[in-house]
Amino acid sequence: MMFFNFFSHGTQDLYPTFLKKQHGFDPHTVSWITIVANIGAIVGGLAFGALSEKIGRINAITLACLIALPAIPLWAYTTTPFMLALGAFVMQVAVQGAWGVIPVHLNELSPGSVRATLPGFIYQAGNLAASYGGPYQAGIAEAPGGSYGYALALFAGVVAVCIIVVIRFSPERRGQVMTVLDRDVSRV
Repeated sequence: MMFFNFFSHGTQDLYPTFLKKQHGFDPHTVSWITIVANIGAIVGGLAFGALSEKIGRINAITLACLIALPAIPLWAYTTTPFMLALGAFVMQVAVQGAWGVIPVHLNELSPGSVRATLPGFIYQAGNLAASYGGPYQAGIAEAPGGSYGYALALFAGVVAVCIIVVIRFSPERRGQVMTVLDRDVSRV
């Protein structure tokens, strides 16, 4: 969950600052690029959530992260508002595509007796572990010779690869009957 939080916050939180500081865009332009990115997030979450029912949770998350990698140059290194918006859209399809699968994956991995609390705890523990990501990225961006584009691209690329590696070792429980205290949920 730490990597997933790095992925989400690392591609979203500083992006408006990148658009303002590095590109000098006015608030209106920053807003519409951010809106386009958020539309991509909605599309990605819905599409990959549904896709995970067909190809599995692990494969859907892996595919989403693989899509993020070639999107990085478009998202972080182009200069026109249109191309940056296109890159932000694709990046958020990928990032939130991976995220769209996580709730069900965590629930499927959790034992029935703690299913109501364990996924939330794991999510928050990952948030805590990733909480230094924004300041770390900003430090890279603000360092002499640094740039927001470089900091965003470095973070997104490394984290996408880390998620792929870690998720490939995760068990897949899609399609298994979930039980609560040894009772079949479908009969409750």
